[in-house]
Amino acid sequence: MRSFTRVAVIVAAASLLLVACGEDGEVATEDLDLVSSGTLTVCSDVPYAPFEFEDPDSPLGYSGFDIDLIAAIAEEMGLDVEVVATGFEGLTSGATMAAGTCDLAASAMTITEARAENIDFSDPYYDAVQSLLVPAGTDITGIDDLVEGVVVGVQSGTTGEAYAEDNVPGAEIRSFESTGDLFVAMEAGQVDAILQDQPVNVEYARESDSDVIEEYDTGESYGFAMTKDREDGLVDAINEGLAAVRDAGTYDEIYDRYFGTG
Repeated sequence: MRSFTRVAVIVAAASLLLVACGEDGEVATEDLDLVSSGTLTVCSDVPYAPFEFEDPDSPLGYSGFDIDLIAAIAEEMGLDVEVVATGFEGLTSGATMAAGTCDLAASAMTITEARAENIDFSDPYYDAVQSLLVPAGTDITGIDDLVEGVVVGVQSGTTGEAYAEDNVPGAEIRSFESTGDLFVAMEAGQVDAILQDQPVNVEYARESDSDVIEEYDTGESYGFAMTKDREDGLVDAINEGLAAVRDAGTYDEIYDRYFGTG
């Protein structure tokens, strides 16, 4: 995959940026300083189903709630989309966007004050909770059973890791680079439980011999992440697009596709 490096010089007196809604409802974007002109290049830590996963049947090569939503927003903006698979920590630190690899991160990223020191977030687009996943038949019935001798798996750099560190004082907390590594570790018996975002654990439980036994409302909201203090108006343009997708009912359609119970 390609990596882009560029130096952008923006002179406000000489260049006027227009970010507004057109008459047909499409969000018009002019002079956005994009990695590739006419294309919104999106970084995502894949796989993290149901938010992002590889999909050979998709023209983007990826699908998921995040991917479908940002694609709908890009369509409102009149932009194409390219998805680049990357690691999560480079997205939360802002290093990946600052390096010019992509314009925006869409990766089930919780908005936090610590992360906002390094990156700018869009308006929230999803409210999330944490959860505890265990193999079927285990003696673990809840977070109170995560005591000395128990190994709890988390993904490094996530709010699930932070929640475990604050609320699981007895068990060993073992961090893994990706959610795929977490599931492999549990299948191999290397961890006794996994603490991470509820939809991801639920998705895995549907296809495996495991159960989600508890959920924890942590007041989390996801946002799309961009380079800190961009001057081209991309954050406003994304927020305009998100509002337009909500108003059109497209957001609800995408939400029901991945989280509907019918």
